[in-house]
Amino acid sequence: MDIPDEDLAKAAAAGDRQAFCILMERSYDRIFALSFRLTRRRAEAEDLTQDICTKLPVKITSYKARAQFSTWLYRVIVNAAHDQGRRLARQETLSLDWGDWELARPAENQTAAADSDWLFSAMQSLSTEYRDTLALVLDDVSHKDATQILGVSQGTISWRVADAKARLRGLRAREQTR
Repeated sequence: MDIPDEDLAKAAAAGDRQAFCILMERSYDRIFALSFRLTRRRAEAEDLTQDICTKLPVKITSYKARAQFSTWLYRVIVNAAHDQGRRLARQETLSLDWGDWELARPAENQTAAADSDWLFSAMQSLSTEYRDTLALVLDDVSHKDATQILGVSQGTISWRVADAKARLRGLRAREQTR
């Protein structure tokens, strides 16, 4: 006795496991074939087919027999393929962004190292008081703590930092115009 797919689908939607198993046996090749035509890659088609088959027991409960089962199933496959395509595109975009960041990172590190080297070298041209003050502040020591370490007022610390920055900016500007 050959039971129509629509009857099996109705029974499966009502919870009949045997009907669902028969329906899957009949439909698996169709699911894979359309998945392959939509994705054009065997591995993606296999993943898509597996994804559809694992979600089909829940999805079958929405089958209402308004159309042939094959029409309903094809719609499920097409929707799943579109979802997979969007998911893969999103992952590809994220991986490309990550790749761009990863490629830029060594250049940024090199730039930061060059800037740090320049600053260390340029600080040698400052007086000992300025160099000590700037070194402390660059090391995240608060102005209040720097006053205790260097034995000067907080205003002096702020003035030295501002003046040292101005001198370093001037030095950088002179070097860039050469």
